[in-house]
Amino acid sequence: MLLLGISLIWIGAQLLLAGGSPYYVAGGLAFIAVAGLLWRQSARALYVYAAIWTLSLAWSVWEAGFAFWPLLGRMGLLTVIGIWLLTPWVRRSLGVVPVTRISGGMLGVALLGLLAGLSWTFWNDRITGGTDLAGLAGAPASARDGEWHHYGNLQAGRRFSPLDQITPANVGALQEVWRYSTGREPNGQPAPFQATPLMVDDRLYVCTGYNDVIALDPESGKQIWRFEAHADATGVFGQTCRGVTYFAAPDAAAGESCAARIYTATIDSRLIALDPQTGQPCTDFGKEGEVDLLRGMSKAPTGYYHVSSPPTLVSGKLVIGGWVTDGQMVGEPSGVIRAYDAITGKLAWAWDMGAPDRMGEPAPGETYTPGTPNSWSVMSADEELGMVYVPMGNATPDYTGLHRTPEMERYSTSVVALDAETGRPRWHFQTAHHDIWDYDVGSQPVLFDLPDGRPALLQPTKRGELFMLDRRTGEPIAEVAELPVTPSKADGDRASPTQPFSVGLPSFEGPRPSERSMWGMALVDQAWCRLKFRQARFDGHMTPIETDRASIIWPGSLGGNNWGSIAVDPVQGIAFVNSSHVLNYNRLIPREEADRIGLKPVAVPSYENVAGPVAQTGTPYAASVAPFLSLLVAPCTEPPYGLVSAVDLVSGKLLWQKPFGTARDSGPLMMPLGIPIPMGVPNIGGGVVTGSGLAFIGATQEHMIRAYELRSGKELWHGRLPAGGNATPMTYWSDRSGRQFVVIAAGGHGGILSGYSNELIAYALPQGTRVQGEKK
Repeated sequence: MLLLGISLIWIGAQLLLAGGSPYYVAGGLAFIAVAGLLWRQSARALYVYAAIWTLSLAWSVWEAGFAFWPLLGRMGLLTVIGIWLLTPWVRRSLGVVPVTRISGGMLGVALLGLLAGLSWTFWNDRITGGTDLAGLAGAPASARDGEWHHYGNLQAGRRFSPLDQITPANVGALQEVWRYSTGREPNGQPAPFQATPLMVDDRLYVCTGYNDVIALDPESGKQIWRFEAHADATGVFGQTCRGVTYFAAPDAAAGESCAARIYTATIDSRLIALDPQTGQPCTDFGKEGEVDLLRGMSKAPTGYYHVSSPPTLVSGKLVIGGWVTDGQMVGEPSGVIRAYDAITGKLAWAWDMGAPDRMGEPAPGETYTPGTPNSWSVMSADEELGMVYVPMGNATPDYTGLHRTPEMERYSTSVVALDAETGRPRWHFQTAHHDIWDYDVGSQPVLFDLPDGRPALLQPTKRGELFMLDRRTGEPIAEVAELPVTPSKADGDRASPTQPFSVGLPSFEGPRPSERSMWGMALVDQAWCRLKFRQARFDGHMTPIETDRASIIWPGSLGGNNWGSIAVDPVQGIAFVNSSHVLNYNRLIPREEADRIGLKPVAVPSYENVAGPVAQTGTPYAASVAPFLSLLVAPCTEPPYGLVSAVDLVSGKLLWQKPFGTARDSGPLMMPLGIPIPMGVPNIGGGVVTGSGLAFIGATQEHMIRAYELRSGKELWHGRLPAGGNATPMTYWSDRSGRQFVVIAAGGHGGILSGYSNELIAYALPQGTRVQGEKK
C-alpha cells in the first residue's frame, strides 16, 4: 500500500504539473494514510479505505460514465484491495470482529459479482450457431463457384464465395477435418505462415513463408507435391509469402506440360513458374523457370527488397511490386511496378515514376529510380477496363518528407490505376498527403458494382478512412472532404495543411484520444499513460512528428485497416471490416543526436529493428517509432483494441460494430490471461464472406477463427487455432464428400505477439449426414 501511494504521488505530481488530473496525487496521499493505519493495525484503515473507494467511484463515473472498461481501469485494483481488506484474516489482524453482517454481506456480494462476471464471460464464449444438418445445399451451379482462383477469389479482391452449404442454421456443427504442417523451416527460424491457398481443379496450392510451394488434396489435406524454392532468407524481415498466382494459358493443348502455371514471388526476389500437375519449373519461363527481380535495381543491403504478396494476373501479365525496408536511408531500392509475360517471363512494361517515359529496363549502368514509393501488398485488376489497381506505400525513409521529389509526393500513399497494356497511370487518388506517419496503403483495393451499375473501388487505409471511388476515373463516389490539419513545423518541411477524409462512409480510426481516455490495468500504469499523453504533442488527426517531444499518432501505423483489407458481399451490398485501435508514440531525432548515439541503417532487417529508432540516413532526422504502451506492456488507450463491423455500401451506414477477439491469449507483460474477456484485440489479416450470409475471419492476436452472421453481427461459431490466424481464410467445394470447406493458415505474426505455427487447418460439416441436394 505504501509503495502504491509513493508511486502514485511521484507520477501524479508530474501529471499535475503537466496540467493533468489531481486525482492521482490525492489518491497517493490517501494510500499512504491507509498504509500507516495498517502498520499500526488500526481498524480506522477500513473506514478510510471505504471513503477512498467511494470517492474514487464518484470520480470515475464523473470522468468516464458507466462504461465497463474505463471503470475497470480506475476501480479494478481498488476493488481487489477492498475485497482483501474485507477478508476475515485481515479484519482479525486489525482487531475487528472477523465477520459481521455488513462485512460478510459486502464480501459475499463482491465474490458473487466476480463469479457472475466470470460465468458471464464463459457463457458468452459459447458457440451459438445452429446444428441443423437436414436439407443441406448441394453442389454449386458451376465448378468455378466452388473454387478459389485468386488471392481474393476474383481479381476484384472481394473475398466472396457464392457457396452456401454452411449457414447460420448449421455453422455450430462445423468441425476440423484435417490439418497440414508445412514442416521445419530450412534455416530453423520461424517464418510467419500467412498464405491464402488457391483451389483449382481439385487441388489446393499454398506457399510457405520461405516460398516452398505445396499442392494438397483438398478433401484430405494430404501432400501431392512440394517444390522447394531454396529461398535465401538472409537479411529478410518477416519471411512472408501471402499466396501464389494461377494462370491457364488460353491456347494450350490439353495435357500439355505447363498448360497452366503456378507462380510464386520469393523473399530472395525471384519470380518462379511451376507446372501445377507436377510442381516442376516451367523451363520456358524466364531462365529455367525463374525471373530475377533484382535486375535493374540499385545496390542495397541484402533483404532491403523482396516480395511478400502474390503477383496480380491481368491481360496475360503478372504485375508485381515489392517490399522495401522502412525508415533506414535515402536511396533504398526502387518501388518500380513491373509486368512480366505470364508465358515467357519477359518484361512487358515497368512503371518507374522517376523515369515516366521509360517502359523497359534501365540502360546498362542505370537503375530504376531508388527510393520511390513501393507497393508491398496485393493489387486488384479489372480485365474489362484494362486496369490494375496498385496500393502504394510512401517514399523511404518514411517519417520525414524533406528528401522527396514531386513524383514521390504525387504518388505516395495512393491507389494508382495503371493501364494493363502499357503500365502508364490512368488515374491516382492520394489517401494521405505528404505522409510522414507510415500510413502506406497496405490493403488490397476491392472492386464491385453498385446497384445503379457504377463500377466502384473500395480502398481501406491505415488511417481508418474507407474511400469509395469510381474505378474508371478515380473520382469519389462517397463524399470526400479536404479538411484542415496541423502542418509540420520541422525545419524545411512542406507538410500539407489539409488531408482527405471520407465523410460519406463510416470511419474506423477509433475514438479520439484524450487524457481521460488513457487506460491502464492498474492505477499506476494508468497514471503513467496519462502523464505520457500530457507530455506528448497531440493535435488530433495527422499530428506532426517533430523533435521537441513525442507525438501521439492516431491511428497508429498498425491501422485502422492493414493488409487484410475487407470482404464484400456483392449480393447484399455489405462490406465486412476488421480494424485495430492502437496508437503510436513517435519522435524525430536530430541528426546530431542520432550520430551521438550511433544510430545507423540496419545491416540485417528483423522484427526487432524495424520498430524503435530508425536511422533515416541522408535526411536531417532519425526517428523513434513505437506503439504507445503502458508500464504493463498493454496499449495506453481504452479497449476495445480491435473491432469488427459491417457497412451498407448503398446507404453508407454502419450496420453494426463490436469488439473483435478476447483477452484469452494476451495480457499484461505479454502473459496470456487465459480468460475469454471480450475486450477486442489488435488484429492483422482479413475475412471472407459467403453466399449464405456468413463471414469467417481469424486475424486476431487471439488464437481463434470465428464465424459471424453478416447482417446482424452475431458471433455463431469459433474454432481454436495453434496460433493467431493472421491470414485471410478461403472456402471451396469438394465433390468427393459433397461438402463446403473453410481453410485458414494458423501461422501467427511475430509483430503482434500472436504465437507461431506452421499449420493449415480445414473445417467442414460432419461427413455422412448431408441430405443430398440437386445442383442449384
